Amino acid sequence: MTPELRWLSDPTVFAVNRLDAHSDHLCCRTLDEAESGLTSLRQSLDGAWRFAWSANPAARPADFWQPDADLSGFGTIRVPGHIELQGYGQLQYTNTLYPWDGRSCLRPPQVDWNDDPVGSYVKEFDLDESLRGQRVCVSFQGVEQAMYLWCNGQFVGYAEDSFTPSEFDLTPYIRDENNRLCVEVYKRSSAAWIEDQDFFRFSGIFRSVWLYAIPTVHLEDISVKTLFAGDDFTHSTLEVALQVEGKGAARLTLRRSELEVFSEKIALNGGSALFSHAVENPHLWSAEDPALYELEIELLDDAGHLVEVTGQKVGFRKFELKNNRMLLNGKRIVFKGANRHEFSSITGRAVGVHTHEELLRDIITMKQNNINAIRTSHYQNQDALYDLCDEYGLYLIAENNLESHGTWDIHQAGIRGIEGVLPNDKPEWKAVLFDRMNSTYQRDKNHPAVLIWSLGNESFGGETLLQMAEMVRRFDDTRLVHYEGVVNDPRFLETTDIESHMYSTVKDIKEYLAQGDKRPYIECEYSHAMGNSNGALHKYTELAD
Repeated sequence: MTPELRWLSDPTVFAVNRLDAHSDHLCCRTLDEAESGLTSLRQSLDGAWRFAWSANPAARPADFWQPDADLSGFGTIRVPGHIELQGYGQLQYTNTLYPWDGRSCLRPPQVDWNDDPVGSYVKEFDLDESLRGQRVCVSFQGVEQAMYLWCNGQFVGYAEDSFTPSEFDLTPYIRDENNRLCVEVYKRSSAAWIEDQDFFRFSGIFRSVWLYAIPTVHLEDISVKTLFAGDDFTHSTLEVALQVEGKGAARLTLRRSELEVFSEKIALNGGSALFSHAVENPHLWSAEDPALYELEIELLDDAGHLVEVTGQKVGFRKFELKNNRMLLNGKRIVFKGANRHEFSSITGRAVGVHTHEELLRDIITMKQNNINAIRTSHYQNQDALYDLCDEYGLYLIAENNLESHGTWDIHQAGIRGIEGVLPNDKPEWKAVLFDRMNSTYQRDKNHPAVLIWSLGNESFGGETLLQMAEMVRRFDDTRLVHYEGVVNDPRFLETTDIESHMYSTVKDIKEYLAQGDKRPYIECEYSHAMGNSNGALHKYTELAD
C-alpha cells in the first residue's frame, strides 16, 4: 500500500494496518518478571530520536523514510515529549476556537496545507535478544495527531487519535540488527475537528513507544468482571474472558495479599475462552477501602512449558443505578470530584516523563483534599493514572477523546446552521467515532476505579452519540454512560444515564433538584479557574451535602 497525504483530510481514513484495540495488561515471560513489573518481552524506544521539523507538508523531507536517506540535516528530540516544548514550532492555547480560526477559512474536514506542521522522526536500533525470532509489534501510546509509519524502508501503517495506543505488526519488515523506524507526525488532520479541547495545542510523540514480542501462546486481550446477584455481597462470581493466540493451557490464580483464593487450569484452543469462579466473602473495593486482588494468568504451550505470564488487578465491586440512585456495593455514592487535564508544568501533557512522583503527587493531593472522583477531561489519560486510582481509591468518569466545540458553539450563537455541527449524524464521521469509543472501552475496561464511561465533551448531540452509548452499553452492563451535550441538543435524552450539566447557577441546580427524583445529577463542570473566577465554590459543594 502506498501512503497518501489525502488521508489527512478524509475522516473515513483514520487507521491503516493498525492492530485491534485491547486491554492494557502487561505480558511477561516469567513469574519473577510479572512480580517485578518488568518484562523481557518489551524493548523501550524512548529516548533520543533523530528529528526534522517542517512548517507544512510541502516543506517536509518527503523521502526521509528511505533506507539510504541522508539525515545529516536532522537534529535530535526526546521521546516522549512535545515538539513545541523542545524548540520547534509555536505554542498556542485555544478554547472554543479552532487553531486556524482567523487565519484560514476551513470547513470540516479540511486541512490548511500551508499551515500543518510536520515532525519527521527516525529511530535506529538493534532488536534485543529476548525479542528475536518471534512476532514483533510496536506500540505508540500517544501521538498527536496523525502518524505515518515506515520500518526499514517499507510503509507499515497510519493512525489518528492522539490519546489511545496505535499498534502495528513489524514482523514482515524488522530484522535483528540495523533497523530504522521512521514516523511522520502531522499536527493537524481531519481529527482536529473532533479534538477541539480547551488546552494547549501540542504535537509529537508525547507518550512512550515500545516494541513487544508475541510468544507462541499469547494473551491478546483480557476482560474481567465481578458479578453479584441482587443485594447479596457475600457471594461473587469472577468472570474472565480471554482472547488468545495459539494453543495450550492457562492457569488462573487469584490471590489477596498472600492468601490464595483459587488456582485453576483451563485448555486453550486459540481464539476466545471464558472462565468463571465463585468467590465467597470478597473484600469489596471502594474509594474509602480500595482493596485489590491479584489475578495471575500463566500461559503454557502444548508441551506444558510456561511461555507468558500476565498479572491483573481485580477490585470486587458492584456499581448500579437503582431507584434513580447511583449505588456502589449497595450504598448511595456521592461524587466529590474534579476534572483533571493531564498536564505538567514541566513537560506539558507528557505527564510522568519528568518523574513518576509528579503523577502520584496529583493523586495524593486529591485524596488529602477529600476529592473522591476524577473526570478525565477530555480524553484518555495515560495508563498509570488509572492504575493509581485503582490503588489509592478514586472513582473515574473515563472520558472518550471527542470534542467538537468550535462547530456547535457558532451554531448556538446563530452564526451558522446546524449543517455545520459535528458529528450530528454525518455518515462520514460515524466509523471514526465508534472506533474511538471502542478504543476507550477496550483499553480501560478492567479498572475497578472506572465507574462511568463518558462519550466525550461538548460535541452537541444526535443519533451518532446515542449509538456510541448503545455500543458501550452492549459491551458493559456494569457501568453507566455519561454525556452532558444532550443539554444543548435534547433530541436523544436516552444517550446519557445521568443528568449532567455545566456551569449552572446554584439557584438553577436547586430548582432542578426540587422537581423530585429523576435520575442522578452531576454538575460535571462548575468552576473554570481562568481569570476572575472560582468565587463562591462553597455554595456548590454544600449542595452535595
